[in-house]
Amino acid sequence: MIAGWTLPKTPQPHVAAPAPGPNWALFLDIDGTLVDIACRPDAVTIPATLTPTLAGARAWLGGALAIASGRTLGEIDHLTAPLRLACVAEHGAVIRYPQGEVEHANRGGAVPAAWRACLRAATRDWAGVWVEEKTHGVAVHFRQAPRRQDQVRDLVEAVVAKDAKAFEILPASMAFEIRRRGLSKALAVETFMAQPPFAGRVPIFVGDDVTDEDGFRAARAMGGLGLNVHACFSGRPSEVRRWLTGFAPSAPS
Repeated sequence: MIAGWTLPKTPQPHVAAPAPGPNWALFLDIDGTLVDIACRPDAVTIPATLTPTLAGARAWLGGALAIASGRTLGEIDHLTAPLRLACVAEHGAVIRYPQGEVEHANRGGAVPAAWRACLRAATRDWAGVWVEEKTHGVAVHFRQAPRRQDQVRDLVEAVVAKDAKAFEILPASMAFEIRRRGLSKALAVETFMAQPPFAGRVPIFVGDDVTDEDGFRAARAMGGLGLNVHACFSGRPSEVRRWLTGFAPSAPS
């Protein structure tokens, strides 16, 4: 079984989001945090104000703003164009440092091609189930076929059982993702807080689901905060975006 997985989400007690601090280092998830979750990851709607708001917040924080996402680096850049933000992509498998250098995890640690083929074959006739292949990982989405939830979970568990010492299952929003053990969004906090312009600041991690909990823990361990979108922003990315305008008073609301 998959530890810590619940669906639907456990209701979160409301906690007021804190006022922005100029000494913060800000780490942001994308889906369910900056943008509303769509039926498929490639169908999200990007508000026109998102990029200028992120640019303004990054400038106000002296550059100490990063993205921490399960998406690929190319997808992150597409969604935040023309910005090229410091980021951790694919749950830590790809890191782009503040100076622009990109580091990839060992490709030998990627989900095996045979596993990917197995997932594609098994779900071929499952209408509404979609296999999202990434450079290092793979996710099986069932948002459009919620009745397939148990089948998708059982399928992914069976695949990972072939090498559970090296790989694990990451429960996401209406999806299950396979990733190499040791990778997580915590790498964003642990990596960037050790170097300028993040070093010496207070880490604040904002995310919406179980995939962000590693980031929450890492930020709190360094004296910062983990802000759950459901608890602090009523589960609304629009409220997160509105909050972000407080980092840059001149940014559009």
